[in-house]
Amino acid sequence: MDSMWKALKSLWSVWQVTYEQARAQAQGGSEAQRLKLAQSTRTHQEILYYLAESDPSAIVRVAVAQNKQTPLQAGAILAKDRDVDVRLALAGRLVKLLPHISQDKQSQLYAYVVQAMGTLALDEVLKVRKALSSALKDHAHTPPKIAGQLARDIEREVAEPILRFCAALPDADMLDILSQHPATWAVEAVAARAQVSPDLSQAVMDTGQGRAGQILLENKGAHIGADLLRHIIERAKEYPEWHTPLAVRKNLPPEMLKMLADFVDEKVQAILLGRGDMDEETRADISNAVRRRMDFENHHHDPLEKVKILMSQGRLNEDALSDALAMRDDAFMTAAIAVMAGTNIDTIKKVFGLRAAKPVCAVCYRAGLSMRLALKIQQEMAGVQSRDLLYPKGGVDYPLTEDEINWQLEFLGIKK
Repeated sequence: MDSMWKALKSLWSVWQVTYEQARAQAQGGSEAQRLKLAQSTRTHQEILYYLAESDPSAIVRVAVAQNKQTPLQAGAILAKDRDVDVRLALAGRLVKLLPHISQDKQSQLYAYVVQAMGTLALDEVLKVRKALSSALKDHAHTPPKIAGQLARDIEREVAEPILRFCAALPDADMLDILSQHPATWAVEAVAARAQVSPDLSQAVMDTGQGRAGQILLENKGAHIGADLLRHIIERAKEYPEWHTPLAVRKNLPPEMLKMLADFVDEKVQAILLGRGDMDEETRADISNAVRRRMDFENHHHDPLEKVKILMSQGRLNEDALSDALAMRDDAFMTAAIAVMAGTNIDTIKKVFGLRAAKPVCAVCYRAGLSMRLALKIQQEMAGVQSRDLLYPKGGVDYPLTEDEINWQLEFLGIKK
């Protein structure tokens, strides 16, 4: 028993001497001695912490940052080190630690890692932030807080990889970023993510960026609800680059297929007609729309003369106006509504110039047009603001009473 006790005391004495020697070397030894301490995993954590905090050599501090024995508490010091190579070395070690430390996100050690990474994510040197972003963009254990910081970086090289690839980036952060009038590349990065939630899809389209919309529509991982899809098709006249991805999109309802056929070019119309998931009634409706469009385009007459020709043929109807609206033939639309409402072109121009919903609805009612078409005319011909639009009552009827319509017509000088 005595011999065992003596042996333990001897080992303790050796350890004490070793610790005392190491501390002396850390405080006053040569750079080579200090570097050896910094690199060794047998060096006491207290000494490694001292070297991280006090050593004058960047080479030594880099070794400390890379040493897996260095206490994570030292990360807060190393993350603010004056030498960029030290900070880069720390970033590399912290990223390697994430798979192990992330198993207990409530631990103090995890908090130390996130704190140090947060400092590095705001580093004044682009090289550091870029390296951290590159390492974390595909990392399964990226802390959401750090992903959010990097995604908001002003430099594209830092933010774009996180916005495009990082699965840990919360939707809330991306929605906030997209609401702040972001750069085009930021919206496109979100649109191209492997998975895009319905809320994010809505936010991408709300930015009004054409290329981002195209990327989203081509993205098989983007979840686009029926309401948003309808809205996209209604806006697609302004964005020709959306036409093909919409035409090839699976499971488009017949109504949306018909909406597309009203304004896309011949190439996209051919794609629509070539779809294998279309019932015969829808195919016939689209074929008729295509023929009407071709016929309409072949008449190169004065707008009023074209109106009179169609009227004489019994073809001045809602289909003809829908085709003209789809092709943005404003002159024909103005002339046709004037004739159908029993007034003159100048009066209809005046109505559209008011940019008000009620006068437009009144003349459309007088022209015998449906309220659904009247809504499109409010939007596309009169430029009525979204908040001021009048919508079909019950999805079909005019929302104005007969007295309200008559008052509007009298005010405009349109007689019964």
